[in-house]
Amino acid sequence: MLMSDDTDLLRVLADPLRLRIVTLLARETLCTTHLVVETGARQTNLSNHLKVLRDAGMVDTEPCGRFTYYRLKPDVIASLAGQFAELAETARATAAADRRRSCP
Repeated sequence: MLMSDDTDLLRVLADPLRLRIVTLLARETLCTTHLVVETGARQTNLSNHLKVLRDAGMVDTEPCGRFTYYRLKPDVIASLAGQFAELAETARATAAADRRRSCP
C-alpha cells in the first residue's frame, strides 16, 4: 500500500516540469544549464523545482566547479514502482474474486 511519504512523492511527480526533469535525469546526470536547455524553463523556476526534488529525496547533487550536477536516485523510483506493482496485483485479485462491499 502507498504510504504517506509515497503520496508526497506522487505529488512531487504530478508536476509536469518535475516529471520531465526526472525523466531527463533518468537518462543522464545533468547540470542546471543542461536542464534549462532541455526543458525551456527559466533557471529560477527550474532551481525551485530541483529544490523540491532534492527535498523529496529523489535527486542527489554533485558540485563541479561553479556548476551543480543532478542525479536521479533510482531506488526511490524503484520503490514507488514496486508499490504500484503490489497495488496492481491486489486489484487483479479483487477483480478475480469479485469482492465488493454491500451498500448499507
